[in-house]
Amino acid sequence: MAEHSSRPGRRPGGPMRGGEKAKDFKGTIGKLMAYMGRYKIPVLVVLVLAAGSTVFHVVGPKILGQATTEVFQGLSRKIAGTGGIDFARIGQVLLALLGLYALSAVLSFLQGWGMTGVSQRMTYRMRKEISEKIHRLPLGYFESRPYGEVLSRVTNDVDTLGQSLNQSITQLITSITTMVGVLAMMLSISVWMTLAALLILPVSALLVTQVVKRSQRYFRRQQSTLGVINGQIEETFGGQNVVAAFNHQEQAIAEFDRTNQQLYESAWKSQFLSGLMQPMMNFVGNLGYVCVAILGGVLTVRGSIQVGEIQSFIQYVRQFTQPVNQLAQVSNLLQSMAAAAERVFEFLEEPEEEQGQGCPVPMDRLQGAVRFEHVRFGYTPDKTIIHDFSETVEPGQKIAIVGPTGAGKTTMVKLLMRFYDVDGGRILIDGHDIREFERTRLREAFGMVLQDTWLFQGTIMENIRYGRLDATDEEVIAAAKAAHAHWFIQTLPGGYQMELNEEASNVSQGQKQLLTIARAILADNRILILDEATSSVDTRTEQLIQKAMDNLMEGRTSFIIAHRLSTIRDADRILVMKDGDVIEQGDHESLMARNGFYAQLYNSQFADAG
Repeated sequence: MAEHSSRPGRRPGGPMRGGEKAKDFKGTIGKLMAYMGRYKIPVLVVLVLAAGSTVFHVVGPKILGQATTEVFQGLSRKIAGTGGIDFARIGQVLLALLGLYALSAVLSFLQGWGMTGVSQRMTYRMRKEISEKIHRLPLGYFESRPYGEVLSRVTNDVDTLGQSLNQSITQLITSITTMVGVLAMMLSISVWMTLAALLILPVSALLVTQVVKRSQRYFRRQQSTLGVINGQIEETFGGQNVVAAFNHQEQAIAEFDRTNQQLYESAWKSQFLSGLMQPMMNFVGNLGYVCVAILGGVLTVRGSIQVGEIQSFIQYVRQFTQPVNQLAQVSNLLQSMAAAAERVFEFLEEPEEEQGQGCPVPMDRLQGAVRFEHVRFGYTPDKTIIHDFSETVEPGQKIAIVGPTGAGKTTMVKLLMRFYDVDGGRILIDGHDIREFERTRLREAFGMVLQDTWLFQGTIMENIRYGRLDATDEEVIAAAKAAHAHWFIQTLPGGYQMELNEEASNVSQGQKQLLTIARAILADNRILILDEATSSVDTRTEQLIQKAMDNLMEGRTSFIIAHRLSTIRDADRILVMKDGDVIEQGDHESLMARNGFYAQLYNSQFADAG
């Protein structure tokens, strides 16, 4: 709609930056776990498979150590002349080892397949709930935020959440199982060597804690700034004509560069800190190898352990540092996942419109009588737009609402359709307060033709049929004829099957308006709202659109908002609004005879034209 008088606006390219404030990490993870409650059985199966795969993998080095010990002892016997290498025994050990690794690989494949299914089902459900949420949010939510910010939560944040979830849960259980299993195997080999290897843990924990503490805020800022930059791109791309017309390219580029620089800095710092994990943990792990090698050599000389056990222990030390590294990576994934989940949950928890209950008047028996009783409303509590509006409209009447910009004309229409609820008074349709209607059922009573035409990418037939999805092709064509659109549709390549592009720029503005009128005719609603429907076309096209609108309004209660007062001369009643109040009303002749505010508006248009 064209008018947004005195409501809180938004600066183009200036989305909310709520994601930069302090966040509740634990609370968000708790919400995510609760959200995953319906998948607890599949997740439990995945965790069991991951643990089983890890256990079988952990046992491997100790069995391999037995083969190494057998080779060492066989060589010793051969040198001493008391025997040789028992290849049959070595073959049995290696065959058992092969079986364990094969079983571990199968379980790993199954848990990967299962976790991918869980994460994708959850992201599907989340996107579905976001889509449904969008339709339950009040209009004020979208009027105060850029579209790119909302789109970022549906796309980037849900994708980040799904990918991080898929990797982090299985990696978390695998890392923990590996650490526990490896620790048990190490203790079974040598307690002293295990204590030496464990000396690396405090150092690792200290490094991980410091890195995570610093990277957390950058991951959160990265996710938030990504939403900001999406909003800027969407707005600038969608309004490219306006940007070019006002030579705002340099300012738009400068604003994008500032946000892009913020995204670069947060992403660079978060990825750099995340990348420090691996080299730091490798350094700490190498220190552990040195300690184990020295102590293992001493114990072997003393005969406390076998050579194969040293080899197994060194493999376990390597395996022990790997889950520490993985846990460090998981911590980064969890930070990224929490930042994305927090933004998604914030959106899902936004206050919704009160939907209302039932439908006191069946739509097929709706008469279209409308009554405003002492309506009061303001977009913000401290500024009232509509002060005390009362009016009665009989079924089938044509009511024009005129007045200067900011008078509250479009606001009245928004209240009528319950895009906003009144602060005082009430609005009735067929004697029933509109708050008794379920919002979706209430809006079935209205057909709309707006100044800003809305057509989607698809055929002309599909765009007209949007008014009533079960309409036949014949009904669509009949509606187009009533809207005086049939003649130009036939001249287009493909006719009714011509594909409109995303911006519908391959048809003219007047043709777009005629298509929207055809769509409204096809919908056959009892109450019509025409908001500046002819303000952006030439006089000849306006006359054609006016004829189409006359066909559309026949027998229906109609509310017409118009700046071109010549188009509403035949209205049954004209309401003249100023500063939120009706200051004059009557038909065209009586208002002109009164020589009041309406007469001044009407005469000023012709004076301007002259």
